[in-house]
Amino acid sequence: MEEIKKSSVEVETLNDLADLTDYSLMNTLTCDPEATEDGIDFESRQVFSGHYVRVKPTPIKDPLYVAHSKNFFQELGFSDSLSQSVDFVSMFSGDMSNVPEPMKKFGWATGYALSIYGREYYAQCPFQTGNGYGDGRAISVLEAVIKGKRWEMQLKGGGRTPYCRGADGRAVLRSSVREFLAQEHMYALGIPTSRSLSLFTSKTQTVQRPWFSQGSYSKDPDRMITEAVAISTRVAPSFIRVGQVELFGRRARKDEHPKAMLELEKIVLHLIDREYSEVIDKNLSLEEKVLLLAVEFRTRLSSLVVNWVRVGYCQGNFNSDNCAAGGYTLDYGPFGFCDEFDPYYQPWTNGGQHFSFFNQDKAAEQNFHVFCTALQPLLGSNKKYLALLDEIRKGFDKVIQSKMGKMWADKLGLRIFDAQLYTELEILMVQTSVDYTIFFRELSELPDTIDPLKKSFYKDVTNDQAIQKRWEQWFIKWQALNCSSNNSGVNDSSAKSKDELSSQMKGVNPKYTLREWFLVPAYESAAQGDYSQLRELQEVMTNPYFEQSKDVQEKYYSLKPLEFFELAGVSHVSCSS
Repeated sequence: MEEIKKSSVEVETLNDLADLTDYSLMNTLTCDPEATEDGIDFESRQVFSGHYVRVKPTPIKDPLYVAHSKNFFQELGFSDSLSQSVDFVSMFSGDMSNVPEPMKKFGWATGYALSIYGREYYAQCPFQTGNGYGDGRAISVLEAVIKGKRWEMQLKGGGRTPYCRGADGRAVLRSSVREFLAQEHMYALGIPTSRSLSLFTSKTQTVQRPWFSQGSYSKDPDRMITEAVAISTRVAPSFIRVGQVELFGRRARKDEHPKAMLELEKIVLHLIDREYSEVIDKNLSLEEKVLLLAVEFRTRLSSLVVNWVRVGYCQGNFNSDNCAAGGYTLDYGPFGFCDEFDPYYQPWTNGGQHFSFFNQDKAAEQNFHVFCTALQPLLGSNKKYLALLDEIRKGFDKVIQSKMGKMWADKLGLRIFDAQLYTELEILMVQTSVDYTIFFRELSELPDTIDPLKKSFYKDVTNDQAIQKRWEQWFIKWQALNCSSNNSGVNDSSAKSKDELSSQMKGVNPKYTLREWFLVPAYESAAQGDYSQLRELQEVMTNPYFEQSKDVQEKYYSLKPLEFFELAGVSHVSCSS
């Protein structure tokens, strides 16, 4: 890949963006030899080799602007007016027929494998071979180097690809609003993530989707509804997934075709070039690069999941194909931010306990094992390197648990993690039905008594003297540890230390998180052509750590209303969310 040159160009038109085009994936990797030249390739089929398939997006009819990320536009140097210009709207609603050169008039989709909690699956593929699984409705349309950084832009809901498995290749406005808001919220929380560029819906085009009846408590969708189609553009340095590396690892391991090992080597080197070039020297041997890649990915993946837990986020469906090899959050489908604290919180009704809130570290470990297994063929029969890779793989749990302890210490304002204090707190939070976000934010104020923390309690403990006493005992222990860890003495400087500690804790304990009961009215209003709630949420949730207006606090810093508990589409969602 050519060295990336810094650019300070202000992007005001699609022509300006075209000037920054650089298709490293298509220029470096191998296209499916059976792919068409023009990207007209919409029927579900097996893809036996190659890293990508040329695919032309299918534009949505009568596109209508919904939103764009003003913050991300500013970071990229894009003019806000660009988001509603005719040619930008056309391209990012799927019509690439008139894009300026050197942009291509087609995009690309990639295949990947599926492992669920470390177990290889083939049955999800309609051919029972694993050769039909991949980007079924996600089509990358551009790679560009912008201000010295490489970005890949991908249409979610851009139409059918060879990996569509018979589906229509469309996303709906409901799910697109959720992902659009979630990506920018996660970025504002300081957690690595794909980003949101733009969101368009159709004035006239609809599809049928399974969803929940109004007021239903069903665990599974119980009816078909008509929804407007939409295309959101998500952006990342690359969209290489663990499942993608896994696909080529499987093929190399089984020697499925003559170029299987070469294709594995090429995708791994491309991953390093795209995501790890700053930390992995290009002059190292292939084996050394593979080992460093495993170490660096372990570092990123473990930090990512620890941060998910820190803010109360649950991915819901953390398979290998939903795990970005660059170590960032990808695929906002059945995700959720927990309200009432529950270690086994799972927003997706079919997700199972293995993907629940406090099991995300184990799910990540399984994905890491899959990743290491995929890398093994590149080390051949070298026992030394294979042993080192196995050691790296086995070290995941130790690495993530160390980070988890540090994270809990930070949330509690302690210099050193205290396991007993934390365990007592976890039990109390469950027994009292504590709101996860509000509790830690109130604790960040360093209150003098337990009373302010009761703002986060879903259960009324007024008449439960026993549990109140236990809370008071825990609070006294926390205060003692807090003071001994952070204050040098009772003097003027201790008051300043308290302010500093409070500020530090607020920096890890957000005041606002993107709860599902905020999202529902936003996407329901959007379906009626009213985007005001979406844009209000966009503003509030891109400032999650800051104090905001009284009106915002009353609306978005409050306990989940009781009528939403167990309510379908609010307390739990389906995978099509």
